[in-house]
Amino acid sequence: MSDSIWNGATYRHPHDWEQDFPPLTMPQMFARSVRENGDAPLVDFMGRKFSYDYLGSRAMQVAAGLIGLGLKPGDRVGLFLPNVPHYIAGYYGAMIAGMTVVNFSPLYSPAELAHQVEDSGTKLLITVDAKALLPTALKVLKDSSLERLVVGSVAEALPTAKGIAYRLLKRADIAQIPKDKAVTRWSALVDNDGQLDLPEAHPDEVALLQYTGGTTGTPKGAMLTHQSLTANARQVQLIDPGLDPVDRIMGVLPLFHVFANTCVLNRTVLRGGEIVMLPRFDAGDALKAIQRTRPVSMPGVPTMYQALLDHPAIEKTDFTSLKYCISGGAPLTETVKKRWEELTGSTLIEGYGLTESSGVVSSNPYAREGKIGTIGQPLPGTRIKLLDKEDPSKPAPDGEPGELVFAGPQVMKGYWNRPDADAKVFSGEYLRTGDVATIDADGFVAIVDRLKDMIAVGGFKVFPSHIEDVLYTHEAVRDALVIGVPDDYHGELPKAFVTLNDGADVDGETLTAWLNPKVGKHERVQAVVVRDELPKTMIGKLDRKALRTEEGV
Repeated sequence: MSDSIWNGATYRHPHDWEQDFPPLTMPQMFARSVRENGDAPLVDFMGRKFSYDYLGSRAMQVAAGLIGLGLKPGDRVGLFLPNVPHYIAGYYGAMIAGMTVVNFSPLYSPAELAHQVEDSGTKLLITVDAKALLPTALKVLKDSSLERLVVGSVAEALPTAKGIAYRLLKRADIAQIPKDKAVTRWSALVDNDGQLDLPEAHPDEVALLQYTGGTTGTPKGAMLTHQSLTANARQVQLIDPGLDPVDRIMGVLPLFHVFANTCVLNRTVLRGGEIVMLPRFDAGDALKAIQRTRPVSMPGVPTMYQALLDHPAIEKTDFTSLKYCISGGAPLTETVKKRWEELTGSTLIEGYGLTESSGVVSSNPYAREGKIGTIGQPLPGTRIKLLDKEDPSKPAPDGEPGELVFAGPQVMKGYWNRPDADAKVFSGEYLRTGDVATIDADGFVAIVDRLKDMIAVGGFKVFPSHIEDVLYTHEAVRDALVIGVPDDYHGELPKAFVTLNDGADVDGETLTAWLNPKVGKHERVQAVVVRDELPKTMIGKLDRKALRTEEGV
């Protein structure tokens, strides 16, 4: 598909491809929805409703509280949170104060979190009193340049009865908030009237730093502007046929992930809808929430749909409200798609996006015929084309696969403090995806290969080089290579292969047990295999491609 647009092909999304996206900041988008929706629920959190008015006021209090702590417009505020109402107030509140939000995965180890805190220059981090999070955040506060921690209470966000039960029955999951001048309780942060007088953000200012490994495996912060985020939310809205007057979406994807950030949070706020928020994905809890709340749509990753299909309660769940489900983050198999649609009666649609695209690049149509095995057609205003796999300065030969590149209002501004990486990822105004694709006569895109070494684990990107770096810290390891291997549930899992130093006496099981606690949960390897040698190129460089061939992947 050339940038001269459709060349006669039929655009199957419900609105024209040609669209204007007037300048719009995130605070403007949020404030407009708060004004228009008032008492309507924005969040259902475990049965407790939070209205637009409530979360709008809370976001203003967060903004004023951050200014009161001495932060200034342009400072970075980190969110180290599961799906809790604090996330929405902290996310929009920091942006209202003119600050840049930095999303951090709750799966990060202390070393990973500390690295990205340092790289981004994050001054303040917001988290909650969960033992899975607070000890990590406190360690980073102690060992990094992070200046302040704000800690909220999960129990206080729950319905009254559930909050009491949580404090009594889940006491082992609650971490003690220390008395420390660098630690502020959430309740103290928002203890103000929410009044502040600041100049409005400019649409081209950076609203969000979203970290991605890029093509090299080195974490890089994608600078997503107010305009790129609001444009992508508007693009996603334009492909939704809006056939149901109710707009209630299942929020089981983690909001720190760019997929959920756009498709669950920003898109729903834009439309004035309601998010059924679960703190983490659990198949049984998700099915109960579907039964209780009657959502219309649910974005997810393929492993999520597989887990729901495998749960015994699925046969007893009423799915009649559910119309559209969106799959992204990893390839969707035809088997999962067909089983899901047969069991639920909803349509399961595959789409595609990257961190650098603010979330979404393309999607199969919701209400018109799509194509299984493709990532659909590009969103309105998104131009795509194929470049030669070997020479990105040239277009791909006619009829042959090429590297997918795209341009549009959702493209990032660039990488944080990485002009060298910008030079590699941009081809003019087009962003290189690293994925090899074909585009058929109807404008449907199919990903057929990838140039990157990234491993897709249930929608998360895992970078082999990071795991290899950890392996090299073991005194017995001489050489290490990590590749992705197929997995029925996760799509792929990392698998490590090592050679040992002379005289070392350690087996693969021992190395696996040593390695996995030192990496993020999504980076844990299926196994470590000890080999006599690893494949190398003619110049002696370890050859990951040859290893994949040897392993048949």
